[in-house]
Amino acid sequence: MIKNVLSDIGGVGLYGVISISLFFTVFIGMLIWVFAMKKSFAKTMSALPLNDGEKKSEAKGTSHE
Repeated sequence: MIKNVLSDIGGVGLYGVISISLFFTVFIGMLIWVFAMKKSFAKTMSALPLNDGEKKSEAKGTSHE
């Protein structure tokens, strides 16, 4: 049934071409962004989940209640 519906829609093959083109454009754009990123920015972002909201300059050993 779905095969018949899709064959009756004119230009349905164009949607596949557009979607794969959009996917590869976003994928290549992300690769360029990642390889152009500074190492210090990547290090800072990778440490954020482990940070618990503390800044590096704060004294360690203080209680957080």
